Amino acid sequence: MANTHLQVVWFKRDLRIHDHAPLANAAAAGPVLPIFAIEPEQWQAPDSALRHWQFAADSLIDLSNALETLGLPLCIWQGDIVDLLNALQVHYSHFTLHSHQGTGNAWSFERDKNVNQWCRQHGITWQEARQQGVVRGLTSRIGHKTRWETHWETLMAAAPFSAPQNARVAQGWQAFHHIDVEQLHNLTLGFDTTPCPERQSGGRREGRAVWRSFINQRGRRYRGSLSKPLLAWEFGSRLSPHLAWGTLSMREVVQSLRRQRQKHVDDTAWARSLRAFTSRLYWHCHFIQKLESEPSIEYQTLHPALCGLRERDPDHPNLIAWKRGQTGVPLVDACMRSLIATGWINFRMRAMLISHATFGLGLHWREPALHLARLFTDFEPGIHYPQVQMQAGATGTNALRVYNPIKQAEDNDPTGEFIARWVPELTALPLEWRAKPWALPESLHQRFGFQPGEHYPLPNDFECEARHWKKMLYELRRTPDARDASQAIVDKLASQRRPSKQRAKKAKPANRQQLSLFDDGGLEG
Repeated sequence: MANTHLQVVWFKRDLRIHDHAPLANAAAAGPVLPIFAIEPEQWQAPDSALRHWQFAADSLIDLSNALETLGLPLCIWQGDIVDLLNALQVHYSHFTLHSHQGTGNAWSFERDKNVNQWCRQHGITWQEARQQGVVRGLTSRIGHKTRWETHWETLMAAAPFSAPQNARVAQGWQAFHHIDVEQLHNLTLGFDTTPCPERQSGGRREGRAVWRSFINQRGRRYRGSLSKPLLAWEFGSRLSPHLAWGTLSMREVVQSLRRQRQKHVDDTAWARSLRAFTSRLYWHCHFIQKLESEPSIEYQTLHPALCGLRERDPDHPNLIAWKRGQTGVPLVDACMRSLIATGWINFRMRAMLISHATFGLGLHWREPALHLARLFTDFEPGIHYPQVQMQAGATGTNALRVYNPIKQAEDNDPTGEFIARWVPELTALPLEWRAKPWALPESLHQRFGFQPGEHYPLPNDFECEARHWKKMLYELRRTPDARDASQAIVDKLASQRRPSKQRAKKAKPANRQQLSLFDDGGLEG
């Protein structure tokens, strides 16, 4: 007699049917009920935004269509997941819950703890599968120099799960289906309706198309384009939102990438770019592991000696100007305006935005972090918060990286095209003044019809401000207690990946360990 025990598949940030262990395992065990919960509290979190929901809605529509090919519905419930579980138990008496493990923000962490408690109280088995390289319960990297890397390699080398072909649908699923997929884009979930006209589209079909264009054509120029905002837009992978929402699995991307590397071993440009991209897939999971091991990174300064520093007022003029792209620093403002319109900017410019906010404007890292989270279509908490703290100098373990926006413009927007596109107030200026319009000689004001402070804001003395904070942070880190705290952070969170012989020669002491950065945002970017 066939097993009739209900198998509930809870989709979260894994919106696909390919390489989906919970779906495959559930289909092999009994009739399947796929569910997705639109939870109000999730979308009321301070790092949530309409553009996130719109990408998720695209992906849910694509997922629903894919499940339909398997003869399965996608039940979309609007409300708390625990309320849904209660309703399922009333209707079906007993079931097994399947999902992927997740490392998200504080809200999702508490949500998953509540689900775990509910399952224990009601005798429900909850089977969670890994989809990232994250190791749950890892408290320290000491003595694990190769262990974490081995976990990652083992998971990425395993055969992907195929979409189940003989899945049986659960009877009575209609009672748990609140919203038809055609209506998803009509939901605003309480957000304002500020448009993001150049947002990437979601869904697995879109993700596969982006990946194919990268792996077959665009990727050849990847390595040389990472730092330049215009070139990165075209030649960056642009996979980050698809990995964040799980329309593509990390494993299928890694395996596809490795096959492609074998095809291009004799092409130096391809080989270097694909090697660089491979490393970023590894570091993607490494940074998520940080948040898994230390969830407080989201809201609390990591290093105790550096707590309480810098301006926290959410109405401070410097913060408001930074958010609006009106700081008077052209590259900073161009990046912010670009983000508002597109939901994406390359990692070097993301790092510069945080550097300018915290060092150049003297702002605490938390409010800028939340603002950027809301702007990034590809927001991935496990990459975002550790990277923000590192760029803000709040970890106490990394060499301080203070990005000079004038030099960044000279190096990465040498034609001034990016600035001209997003800060049109400056298009009349010659290239030599476009990155620093405040320095335009007075004798040229009338000639170019430009008055600094009138046609475009005057900036603060951001270089002086940055020197002040850099000096202060280094001084605070020099005390014995601060050094001990830095070492404890390194032991718990720093990468212990084996360095190459070349990198080993340049290795720094542990309390100044320079962790790798992603110029593709660790695939948040």
